[in-house]
Amino acid sequence: MGITSETEAPRGGIVEKLGGVWCVMVLGNAEIERYEDKHTGIFETWDGFYGRAAKPTARQVRDLVALGLVGHGMTGAAADALVAELGPEHNPLLYKVSQGLLGVAFMPDSASQGGDEPAPPSDMTEDDDPAKKTDPAPGTCGE
Repeated sequence: MGITSETEAPRGGIVEKLGGVWCVMVLGNAEIERYEDKHTGIFETWDGFYGRAAKPTARQVRDLVALGLVGHGMTGAAADALVAELGPEHNPLLYKVSQGLLGVAFMPDSASQGGDEPAPPSDMTEDDDPAKKTDPAPGTCGE
């Protein structure tokens, strides 16, 4: 993607193809508060994505996606229309999108992190991994 591409995710946002169109989504405080006013606490929804609370409903998932579109500048009416055009067969994708959208809103730098740790030497076996070894118990060996 070029530097002027409108399908590049900003910090704290994601890009996903919805209904054949690449869409940028961002959840800011205003969108999160709108969600909470209509549904439930955002952290309860977050916990629901990971099995620690009730799973988000299809309506909650769709509203998060629409609010993400609004957060990047789409009008509310256009965002609602785009999400409404997506049939129920899109619900599994929308679930994943809303989960990712909320995750990157909470941890905006997590998407760009990773890969910083050097790879282990190719001749290193699982038994050689120092993180998987414990010190011997006192008085047993190596005294």
